[in-house]
Amino acid sequence: MKAETLAELNAERAARRPAILVTDTANGEQRLVKAADFARDPLRAELAKQLRMGKSGMVEAAGKKLFLNVYAPTAKLVIVGAVHISQALAPLARSLEYDVTVVDPRTAFASPERFPDVPVIAEWPDVALPPLNIDHYTAFVAVTHDPKIDDPALLHAFERQCFYIGALGSRKTHAKRAERLRAQGAGDADIARIHAPIGLDIGAVSPSEIAVAIMAEITAQLRLPPKEKEEAA
Repeated sequence: MKAETLAELNAERAARRPAILVTDTANGEQRLVKAADFARDPLRAELAKQLRMGKSGMVEAAGKKLFLNVYAPTAKLVIVGAVHISQALAPLARSLEYDVTVVDPRTAFASPERFPDVPVIAEWPDVALPPLNIDHYTAFVAVTHDPKIDDPALLHAFERQCFYIGALGSRKTHAKRAERLRAQGAGDADIARIHAPIGLDIGAVSPSEIAVAIMAEITAQLRLPPKEKEEAA
């Protein structure tokens, strides 16, 4: 890799923007495709597929064999609410290589003893969330059932364009939540992004089962093409 290309790649990675290095296996020629250029690149379909998978791989295009080396940011999971579901969800997400953080101002819940090996921030969302640099590669889960905690957290998630936003509660609870969020400036498009009731409908009952349903829904949002995401919802 040329020094100039490496410098560009390092800049994209530092900014948590995905990039793909395209190498012609026949002659070794390389070019770096940045996230901003994916949509208009001749290989856009192949780039999108490999990026969704999060894996590098070989493709054939225009009679050439090309190796696509995928550089994608490590996905984050921010869990607002140090509840029983979170205790099951955090280690499950870590096993899938997510960077996990738990936020809850209630110190009786937000303790290192309840969440070993996971950063726990015992602060209100307005204090805890901004330093986390939440972005498009972040899945955001609100599970406290307390509007004073969940609502401002969800508003922050809207602003940061998280790829997944989920909130615990029944459809009736979510309808009331939507009214509160609209009153605080959220638009219909923002509300529509919330997965609520949270998690895939697999008949989950226990906290561990609900955690599996949530993680499955997050995975679907991260990996499936747009049409298949709609079918899975």
